[in-house]
Parts: sequence; C-alpha cells; structure tokens
Amino acid sequence: MKEEELYQLLNKMTLDEKIAQLMQLATPFFKGSSTRGHITGPMKEMGVSESVIEHTGSVLGASGAREIKAIQHRHLEDNRLGIPLLMMSDIVHGFKTIFPVPLAIGCSWDLDLARQSAEVAAKEAAVSGIHVTFAPMVDLVRDPRWGRVMESTGEDPYLNGEFARAFVQGFQGEDLANDMYSVAACVKHFAAYGAVEGGRDYNTVDLSERHLREYYLPAYKSALEAGCEMVMTAFTTINGVPATGNRTLMNDVLRQEWGFEGVIISDWGAVKELIPHGVAQDLKEAALKAFRATVDIEMMTTAYIDHLKEWVDEGVVAEGEIDQAVMRILRLKNKLGLFENPYRGADEQLEETVVFSPSHRQMAKALAVKSCVLLKNDGVLPLDQEQHLALIGPFADNGDVLGPWSWQGSKMDAVTLRQGLASHISEERLSVAKGCGIQSVNEAEMMAALQAAQTADRIVLALGEASEMSGEAGSRTAIKLPKPQIELFKRLKALNKEIVVVLFNGRPLDLSDIVDEADAILEAWYPGSEAGSAVADLLMGQENPSGKLTMSFPQTVGQVPVYYNHFNTGRPLNAPDAQERYVSHYLDSPNDPLFPFGYGLSYSTFTYAQVTSTASTIKKGETLTLTVEVTNTSDRPGEEIVQLYIRDHVGEVVRPLKELKGFKRISLQPGESCQVQFDIKEEQLRYTHADLQWKSDPGAFTAYVGPNSEHVTAVPFQLMD
Repeated sequence: MKEEELYQLLNKMTLDEKIAQLMQLATPFFKGSSTRGHITGPMKEMGVSESVIEHTGSVLGASGAREIKAIQHRHLEDNRLGIPLLMMSDIVHGFKTIFPVPLAIGCSWDLDLARQSAEVAAKEAAVSGIHVTFAPMVDLVRDPRWGRVMESTGEDPYLNGEFARAFVQGFQGEDLANDMYSVAACVKHFAAYGAVEGGRDYNTVDLSERHLREYYLPAYKSALEAGCEMVMTAFTTINGVPATGNRTLMNDVLRQEWGFEGVIISDWGAVKELIPHGVAQDLKEAALKAFRATVDIEMMTTAYIDHLKEWVDEGVVAEGEIDQAVMRILRLKNKLGLFENPYRGADEQLEETVVFSPSHRQMAKALAVKSCVLLKNDGVLPLDQEQHLALIGPFADNGDVLGPWSWQGSKMDAVTLRQGLASHISEERLSVAKGCGIQSVNEAEMMAALQAAQTADRIVLALGEASEMSGEAGSRTAIKLPKPQIELFKRLKALNKEIVVVLFNGRPLDLSDIVDEADAILEAWYPGSEAGSAVADLLMGQENPSGKLTMSFPQTVGQVPVYYNHFNTGRPLNAPDAQERYVSHYLDSPNDPLFPFGYGLSYSTFTYAQVTSTASTIKKGETLTLTVEVTNTSDRPGEEIVQLYIRDHVGEVVRPLKELKGFKRISLQPGESCQVQFDIKEEQLRYTHADLQWKSDPGAFTAYVGPNSEHVTAVPFQLMD
C-alpha cells in the first residue's frame, strides 16, 4: 500500500477507531482464540468492550499458525475498515528451538552465530504467525542481583552494541515486506533498565545524563542504526521520571535527536503504573503523560481508550497528534505486508517441518558449545570415556535448562546432561544420582549420591538455579548456590574424589563456597534445547571450550557492582605511594572480581608475542595498527578470542581504566601461529564530555591486547592535535 493510501485509510477512521489502534490486548480477548474467555475477570475489570476489541491494533502472546489465522480472520470480519492486527510476542532466545540465554550468547563473542540464532527464531515465529518480537534486550548490566541479567549480553557498551546489531539483522532480515520468514524487532528497555538500584527489578534508576549517554544509550542506538522497527519503554524511572512518561527521553532524545520514526510501545501495564510511581494522579493523567512522551501503543491497560478522546475534546491533545501515532502503526503493518497478506507467514504445514527442526537444533547446539565458559580446570578435563563417572546433582537429569523467556520451549524436549553423557559413556560406567533438590535436601537422596560417588573415578556435579530464580522479577540478594547444593558439594568432596562442577544458571554467581575445592568449573548458563549434548561434548573433549565472560564474577556479593571498565579513584589501591589503609579497597575482600570480563579457559593453550605498533602517535584521519602473533602451543585445535582495550589517561572527565574497542576470534591448529591486527582511529578515542559533546582529547593513551581484560600487554601512544 502506498503512503497516500495509508493516509486515505486514516482519514476514513473515526477518532474511536484511531485510539483503538493504540491499544494492545492479550490473546484471550480476541475471537478465534482457543483461550478466549480464560481471562474474563480482568477483561471485565478493564472494561474493554467488544467494539474496542474489534478495532484494537495489536495482539500480545498469540501463537500457532492456525490460531493466529483464526484470530485475524474473525478480526477482519468485524473490523469496519479491514485493518489487520499486529501479532507480537516475546521471542527472546528462540521460539520452539531454544538457544542459550542472551548472556550466554554474549559469552560466545560470535556475532555471526548470534545473528543466525535470531534468524532461526524469526523463521519459527513467522511460520507460526507472529509479526513482532520483543527483542533484543540491550540493557547494560553490572549487577548480577538483577534477574534480567540473563537477558542482556553483559557489562560492556561496545560489545552490547555489536550484539544488538547482530540480533536485529537476524530477526528482520533485509526486507520485512518480502521475507515471510522475518519478524520486526523491538529493542528494549529504553532506557537504562539494567541500572536499577540494588539490582531489584522495577526499582529506581538515577544516572547523570553524561553517564547515561556514554554507557547505557549506545546499544539502543546501535539497534536503531541496524533498522530496528520498534522500541519498548522501561518499567523504571530515569532521573525521577518514569520512562513511559518521559518526554525528554522518548521524544527529545529518541525521536528528535536520533530521528526514530518507528513505533514506541509501553511494557505490560506501564502506562497505568505512572500512578503508583507518583507522577499521575489518575488514569486520565497517565494517558496524557504517556502520549505526550510519544508512546504509541499502550500494552494491557486502558488509559488511552478511556481518556485520550476526553483530552481531544478538551483541546489539550490535537487529533492530528493521534494521527501521527496511528500512522506509525499503520506504516509498520504496511512494511510487514499485512494489508496485502494479513496472514503473513502463518503456515501450518511449514510449522510441522520448520519449527524445532533437526537443522535448527544443530545450530542451537553449536551456539551452546561456544557459549559455555570454562572457569577452572586443574587438569581433570576433558574426561575419559573409559573412566567410571558419577553424574550427581539437581541438574544431572533435569530439563530445566532452557532459562526464562523460553515461552514455546519444552523442558520435556530439552536434552539433559544425563542424556548427553550417555551418548559418550556406556551405561555401566555412568552412575546418576540427584543428591538434592535445587533448594531442598533429602537424606535418602544424599546417601544415594554418596554411594554412587564411592565407586566412581570422577564426579560430575551439576548445580545451579531453577529458571524461576532468574529472569524478570528474579532478583536475589544472595547470589550463591542454594545451601543444599553447597552441602552436597562438601559431602562429596570429603570422599577425596576429583569433582567437575557444571553450572546451570542465569547470572554470575558468588562461587566462594566451591571455587577453591572444585577441580574444574564449567559455566554452562542455561544452554537451551541441546544443553546436554553441548555440555557433554565439551566435558568429553569432543568440543573445545572457547567462551569468555561478558560479565564479571564477584568474589562476594558485597563487591557488587563489580565491572572491568571502572574508574581509578583519587586513592587507587595500586598507586606507587599508596598507604596500606587509606586507599580505595575493602578490608575483607580483594577489589578484583573472581573471574574478570573477557576471561575463559580452553583445552588449548595460547601464547601472545610482543605487540608491535606502526606508530607511537596518531592524528585525526590516521590509523595506528597493532599486531600481535598468537600461537597455539598445545596439541589440540582451539579458538581464541583476542581482545583490544584502550585507556585514555587524562580526560576532561574521568576515564575508565580500560575500555573494550575490538576483538577477533581466531582458530588455530596445534603449533599454528596467526598475526592478529587491530586498527585504531581517532574516532575510537572519543567519549561524552561534560557538555555532552562526543569528541576526543589529545594526550596519552595506552592500548592493551590480550586474552581477557586483566592479562594484557600494554602499548603506549599519543593522540596529537
């Protein structure tokens, strides 16, 4: 449909029909839904009439080609102008084929595989009738107490931005209108949801504008530069104003400064939540504040439906302003080709062959292999298939390995660690016992585990968090493993057996109870549908670990937030003239994390030669090239992630000790060497100044190259005027 035809359609709509386009309702509200009537209580409480439903613009949570086509068909019969519905859902890290959680995907440092995982998710969602996914989440996170860290790719703004682009490109493809296997992406949560105080979900966010712009906003902008069609508001306040009613953030920054012309949607119920936040006295004022912030779609509350027309009648809101919001929605529907084909993509036959297909599962396994991070290995890994192994723990044979936001995924379909190891080890050499529950202990189960371990050569201990202990509303103050699991570990350790710990969890944990005594630790996160297959291949040496952390692990929760790109302070711990007490440190803990950003071991070993530089100075328009030779000094092929960091020693405002500026994944055969090069340009040295200008300062810099943020080789250089 041409633009002028969209305007003609808009001009035919009544004001009530226009406002209804700004509402999103859940699936059970709609005729044709298999669950219609299941939420009649909330439906009645919301006061949503059949007339409103008939003109509503979008649906939340519908799934399945047959049902979605039925909903769309009934809607088009009832809608006076035949305007199709937008079908939206949370397809975060897979549809039916579940990939590792995004934090794990970040630890792969593999942008191409990340893009492909989004392509697979989009294809499965599209053939099931979905048009829009509420992903990617690109919130920068530094506090593992917050449950939604699992949904982010970590603590670094540069890396988050790279993954944001990859996910958007994967979801949307190159042509939304003509690619029936793509879906529109909705980046979230704008903005700085990951900075909630105390790591408590929905809590306050208070940042200086300079800090917000330098660290938290870049990843959202990267997603929009990749063409992301939608933006979702954060639940939180930002500098005293809830994001959903924050005109400065949504209109002035997002629309005016960045030029975003797409659709802004609230999170679930966030418009009504302006009332308990304390910035709106009632639903009518909440409607005005959200609309003035240019929020186009209100999700699952009725402020717009109930009160926008009143604001128009009172002359406070012009109907032309509502027209602008409606046009943004109509343009998205048009871009998706819904006016020509309202059943876009939905195909029951393709669902049978595409969704959870063997090729998609293989891709999920490949990404799971690259997402796992080997944190410790005292020579016990890889395992020997001729050994007698005891597989013990609440995750030994547990399908709860998909993680939060695995909406269509099935725990019953997930490959457990027991199933994965059984493909490598004969039944008589593998003993399996639960030992304890995730948060409960049973002495009979404990004794059975100890008995199984007695005759084993080595113990594989599968520990972690239940999926509901992470994700939205999954904040925790104590981020250790639950006490029953620690007790199981200690009782097994008393047997003087070598123990390999495999962790299934959604956040960096405080591992102080086990890190010293465990002989190896593999951080598997929530690996997805092929969890057991991927982890077993790594444990047995069929695959070689290559993942590296994108979020630091604390020594103790008391350090949190702990992150690599921190400031130096006026009394740094390692200053040459530092006094023993009066420096920035803890009396009872090191400052450094237990495992730093960028860290991860391999079964291969790599050495880094001295870094060479093409120059010691650089000017605008010039390029300084760093070269390092990396050698695989082991007898195993392996992959290494070579990382580039830069420090600006003197800035107008304080600069971090290190900032990630580049990385390269290389694959080396035993004994093979590779020349890795990084180009440094003046643009990479810019930052947000006190006046909010993005520019660089001449002066001293240091580049660092190495396998993680701590073990690096320094190369000084100067930026000249």
